[in-house]
Amino acid sequence: METKHVVAAVIEKDGRIFAAQRGYGDYRDWWEFPGGKIEAGETPEEALKREIREELRAEIRIGELICTIEYDYPKFHMIMQCYLCEMLSDGMELVEHEAARWLCADDILSVKWLPSDIELVEKLKKRLEKNS
Repeated sequence: METKHVVAAVIEKDGRIFAAQRGYGDYRDWWEFPGGKIEAGETPEEALKREIREELRAEIRIGELICTIEYDYPKFHMIMQCYLCEMLSDGMELVEHEAARWLCADDILSVKWLPSDIELVEKLKKRLEKNS
């Protein structure tokens, strides 16, 4: 089974987490953290900044590595490094996603998250509740 190494930005602002709805692929309409594949020669941080520029036309500041998730999808094994990030841009443009929302602790479970993201979302819900 192919292994894909990816990065994800957990963008936090004012007690809310940014979520984006996929506009393509097998999991179209499911929700995720923006990010994508690490290309040859890139560090995870370089890949994440590039992906956010491509997907959201925005700049971020990358903070701590929150966790690394390993998940088996039907067609591939995924290793995803998830970083806490801060949005530096005033606005953003959805290039690859259908929709986006800022979710608080009360509604973070209201969207259909990708299977690989569920464990992280539950941790983030607790983090948001603690900080509210």
